[in-house]
Amino acid sequence: MLDSILLSIAKAAILSKFSDYTFDKTKLLQEYPYLDEDGAVFVTLNKNNDLRGCIGSLVAHRKLFDDIVHNAISAGFHDPRFTPLSADDLKDLQLEVSLLSPSVELKYEDYEDLKQKVKPFEDGLILKHSQYQGTFLPQVWEQLPTPELFLNHLAQKAGALPNIYKEHPSIYRYKVDKISEKFDAVLPL
Repeated sequence: MLDSILLSIAKAAILSKFSDYTFDKTKLLQEYPYLDEDGAVFVTLNKNNDLRGCIGSLVAHRKLFDDIVHNAISAGFHDPRFTPLSADDLKDLQLEVSLLSPSVELKYEDYEDLKQKVKPFEDGLILKHSQYQGTFLPQVWEQLPTPELFLNHLAQKAGALPNIYKEHPSIYRYKVDKISEKFDAVLPL
């Protein structure tokens, strides 16, 4: 089970853009040493059950603490699909932090085999092929509950047509541990 400190760090990072709100990074790293290890997270913001921002890292390339801070600020203020958060947005915001496992290539013979090997509501998937790349967190299964829907929309998100699977793109799977809470209910650091 994830520690609620991840939510508190994400919230503090977002609040720091509105005020002088800060936290003691040194103290947090001493108290939670795993935050000083490399980690990959996605930070997702929803407002009234609608996506409001989602930015993350697919590969652990920096310290977990820094990845949370960077992705929280990016989700709130730099997701190109949305305008930056305003103070008014905070009251109805749902905050979610997803910690990703390392991804593993999924070997498959063809599209039908791929549909059989994907685990609905468990797998996050990454599609890579030539200039195309996209990912869906496992949470997306809630909106796209069948392997066919999930895979077809993943292809579209990557900028390709669903028939890309005939070209046998590389598919990687990963798992997530997630924790979420209403933004104003998260305790500050």
